[in-house]
Amino acid sequence: MRSSIRQRVGNGVLTVVLFTLVTTAAIGGGLPDFTVLAEQNSPAVVNISSHQSTKVGQRKPHGFSMPDVPEGSPFSELFKHFFGEGLEEPFGERERESRSLGSGFVISPDGYILTNYHVVAESDEILVRFSDRRSYEATVVGSDKASDVALIKIEAEGLPTVKIGKSSTLKVGEWVLAIGSPFGFDHTVTSGIVSAIGRNLPSENYVPFIQTDVAINPGNSGGPLFDLDGEVVGINSQIYSRTGGFMGLSFAIPIELAMNVADQLRENGKVARGYLGVLIQDVDRDLAESFGMAQPYGALISRVMPDSPADSAGLKVGDIILAYNGKRLLNSSQLPPLVGTSRVEQAAQLRVLRQGREMELPIIVGRLPDNDEPLAAIEPAKVPEPDQIEQLGLSVIDIESDVRRELGLDIAGGALVGDVGPGPAEDAGIRRGDIVVMFDNTEVKGARHLRALIDRIEGKRSVAVLIRRGDSPVFLALRMQD
Repeated sequence: MRSSIRQRVGNGVLTVVLFTLVTTAAIGGGLPDFTVLAEQNSPAVVNISSHQSTKVGQRKPHGFSMPDVPEGSPFSELFKHFFGEGLEEPFGERERESRSLGSGFVISPDGYILTNYHVVAESDEILVRFSDRRSYEATVVGSDKASDVALIKIEAEGLPTVKIGKSSTLKVGEWVLAIGSPFGFDHTVTSGIVSAIGRNLPSENYVPFIQTDVAINPGNSGGPLFDLDGEVVGINSQIYSRTGGFMGLSFAIPIELAMNVADQLRENGKVARGYLGVLIQDVDRDLAESFGMAQPYGALISRVMPDSPADSAGLKVGDIILAYNGKRLLNSSQLPPLVGTSRVEQAAQLRVLRQGREMELPIIVGRLPDNDEPLAAIEPAKVPEPDQIEQLGLSVIDIESDVRRELGLDIAGGALVGDVGPGPAEDAGIRRGDIVVMFDNTEVKGARHLRALIDRIEGKRSVAVLIRRGDSPVFLALRMQD
């Protein structure tokens, strides 16, 4: 069992600085000197403390309720002394207070500050403190959980601000610097290098993180990440750790994405994200071979939502999106951030691989629905006695109408997997209860049709199979036996 945990790091504030351009020169070709950068930017970085009150039910003393004894009983006074007078009535609710610490940075002289969503989420009070000990109460202008970005405001003028840079120009190995309040130690400066660009983390679909080895700890969240020119290139957001403290894996939100979110929050109070209406997955080496690709890359479409922008553009299940607006997709996780930051109703260009042929497809980006959540899995209920397909080591059966209704299936054909034994199907990850929807880019009409498609396979070592598991479609690569 994996012992590592990924957690939010404290809240940090990237502050906006009135700058002259700062360049930290290397001393005699050695390590860079960060003194000027830190001095000029610290006044625009803030410490953020948030306060939240929640009502919780009170427990009885010692975890027990008042015993039910008759009034006037010899034990009545004893129990009242032990449990308290009147404790036979419910305790009701009490308020529980919680506080969190983080960082942030000023992006405009009139008091707009960027930080993380998780630093100020559901807070009743937010206090912002500068390096000169000035303190202000702040209000939340807007926040976005999906990107972990929040915009807050204080009533002040003439504040120092940071200079916004470009994370898109960052390269692996570049020096970067963070200013924040780890564990409440205000305006702590740490440095390191960029370890990776465009890092995608589980459940963070819309953020291509900047990975660094800068020392980040609880309290740094929301604080700025600077390049050597003294420009903000990211917002420190998360760490990966086995202990809850820094272990060399820190992640920052790219500043272009954060500013895009901040602009929308300032203008509308919420964020509108681009939407295509497809479910996608990675293309591994076996799938690449089955689709006739020399190397694995791109985003393989496993479902097209009805009446979605993708549906209107003519995208199909089995298409592989190779590039979005000219940007080559090394893996499927690169597509959601690109689409998410596209403006709604904007025209985009896709390069798609279909049946071994590349084509260009225009598409109009839609708006991500507010209720866009993963669909709940539905377990197949009835599995009649299946027929055996020895070539694959599995048995399948036609899906009867009552089973189709019970499963809520919206597909016309398919073959239900009854059992899986040793063989290519088991090796590919096919399970009992899966529905084979497509085989070698051909829709499966039923069990007999699947057998016919298998019999026609000649000279292919790897075949793409689209299966439906619960309510989730996924492509698997089936390695055919010689």
